[in-house]
Amino acid sequence: MELLFPLLILALLVPTFLGIRRQKKEMQKVTELQDSLRIGDRVATTAGLHATVVALSDTTVDLEIAPGVVTTWARMVVREKLEDTTGTTGNTDTGTVSFGKDDDTDPPAGRPTEY
Repeated sequence: MELLFPLLILALLVPTFLGIRRQKKEMQKVTELQDSLRIGDRVATTAGLHATVVALSDTTVDLEIAPGVVTTWARMVVREKLEDTTGTTGNTDTGTVSFGKDDDTDPPAGRPTEY
């Protein structure tokens, strides 16, 4: 019975300690990412916005979200760098979907065809 209390305290402290360590590692990664930002990087924000970095200061980052549209954000909102996919080879996806009457692709099975 006298070992029950120390074991209970240990059972509560170990997960707390491990959670704090994990959080510190994640914060370190985020800090390194934000320090490595350069003009021209493609980034994603915590709000899910994909943009290009056009200017940097100590606490803010200017992001171009569309051609000619630049917004200013706190550096802390940058969640990740996105890989540039413009120079890849073998990409056959054209980014368009068409099921018009001139389209030669068949509709999914069991779906009616309307023309």
